[in-house]
Amino acid sequence: MYSVKVLALCVISCCCCLGINAKLQERFSWTQLTFDWPSAEAETEAKTSGHYIAENNLPLGVERWENKLFVTVPRWKAGVAATLNYIDLSTSEKSPKLRPYPSWEANKLPIDVQPQEQKTPAGGRLDAEKAQDAGIQLQDNATIISTFRIQVDACDRLWVMDTGLADILGSPKQITPNSILVFDLKTDQLLRRFAIPAEQTKDQTFLANIVVDVEREQCDDAFAYVPDLGAYGVIVYSYRDNKSYRVNHNYFHFDPLQGDFNVGGVNFQWTDGVFALAVGPLKPDHTKDIYFHALASTKEFKVSNRVLQNESYVNGGHSYNDFKLVGDRGMNGQSTSEAYDKETGVLFYTQVNKDAIACWNINRPYTADTQGLIDSDSHTLVFPNDLKVDSTGSLWVLSDRLPTFLYKELDHTAVNYRILTGKNRDLIKGTPCEQ
Repeated sequence: MYSVKVLALCVISCCCCLGINAKLQERFSWTQLTFDWPSAEAETEAKTSGHYIAENNLPLGVERWENKLFVTVPRWKAGVAATLNYIDLSTSEKSPKLRPYPSWEANKLPIDVQPQEQKTPAGGRLDAEKAQDAGIQLQDNATIISTFRIQVDACDRLWVMDTGLADILGSPKQITPNSILVFDLKTDQLLRRFAIPAEQTKDQTFLANIVVDVEREQCDDAFAYVPDLGAYGVIVYSYRDNKSYRVNHNYFHFDPLQGDFNVGGVNFQWTDGVFALAVGPLKPDHTKDIYFHALASTKEFKVSNRVLQNESYVNGGHSYNDFKLVGDRGMNGQSTSEAYDKETGVLFYTQVNKDAIACWNINRPYTADTQGLIDSDSHTLVFPNDLKVDSTGSLWVLSDRLPTFLYKELDHTAVNYRILTGKNRDLIKGTPCEQ
């Protein structure tokens, strides 16, 4: 009888271990976002004026540099306190206040955007009204209106894709043109602001991501790739030439058979095209593959950076077949974000319909058998929106229940937003991604 009891206790213990040993560890979580205001009076004034409405602040993008973990808060609705923020990673707080970057002043809107009276969810991006041009001339080029995704490069610079668009789901206002901002992270100073020319955008353009291609020894030769998920193209920007151009391709479009989503009890349909990109390793011929996929799709593609960086060739009518199909993630394999880890040779990516994070070793075929499941959790990973690989070999994942925020209403007594992390080599152990 004693041995039976011991055996039963061991089984229970093992089951409990299996239940709590999630590979990704939750580092931060919030029911609602809070901010590190200059003073209590400033916070009170912002709440009174409608410039800070806590429930309208939803985190979306994440990135890490040294002891700073950056978190973006797009201006989906009025009342967003600051769109670009960071957390000091030395904190022991579970739900730390966000600190605006590079300053409160840089995150202040140059016009007054008042909240709409209706408090019901407004729907998705395609349900929004056409934005009105506010015609504003910025007094400070470091001003950031609204950013979704950001990236730190090998040269200690922070690249910000600013949509210039505020109150997207209310009364949208195009305060500034879509712009790329580059900050020196060692000085927190703006290095450059580049406005994307209007002729490179279209009526349905939506620029919500930016990926940087650069080697540390050649910082001035950086290129940025900005996917246009709404009008199905990619903007290529050369830092050296300080110019951009648009690239179009059929593979940038969404798959009409993969536009149905079921996330956190919300069913919705999206037509988002190319959204996720990742820069592959440097090859012996000094080129890199740029991996990409549409959000409403399960297929992965790639193209050489040499093709994308040659404006006359890529837009000259002869580059179509340089874009290659890599493979298919399979049923419910829609993904919002991907990132390559050069230390393991693994591409990490989200699986929003599966509440999961997955992986693929780029040295293997892209099939169902070679893709690994890192973590899946219908509680902590509801809509994993963004992920990044940092310089220390760690993966950072942000989940935010975005569909509920857009189409229903979040429960602000429960945890809605999470940032999880784990060591890449530990995450891929036991998966087909492990070498």
